[in-house]
Amino acid sequence: MVYQAADLFRSIEDRARAGEARAEAAEQAQLEIIAATERKLRDASRALEEARRRIESQQEQLDAAEFRAQAAEAEAREARQSLALVEDAIRRRLLLTSGHDDGRSTAVA
Repeated sequence: MVYQAADLFRSIEDRARAGEARAEAAEQAQLEIIAATERKLRDASRALEEARRRIESQQEQLDAAEFRAQAAEAEAREARQSLALVEDAIRRRLLLTSGHDDGRSTAVA
């Protein structure tokens, strides 16, 4: 009978130790999951920040390209206006030259 009580007590102790070991293992697994999740969160945060910087850089490049395009459009308008003035001056010159001409065609250089 004494042996049975001792065996029962040992069995209870063994179960308690096994339960504690499972609880410790579960706690360790949970800590590892938390650490892995924190690492993934830091990695995702870094990736997000890098993506934000790339987007800002691309936006700056786009803004610069738009500014250059607007400047080129303004230059093209000015060039067309200058060309129109030159064409007008050439026409006037030709009209003046042909008006004072005795009917012969003259070359204007």
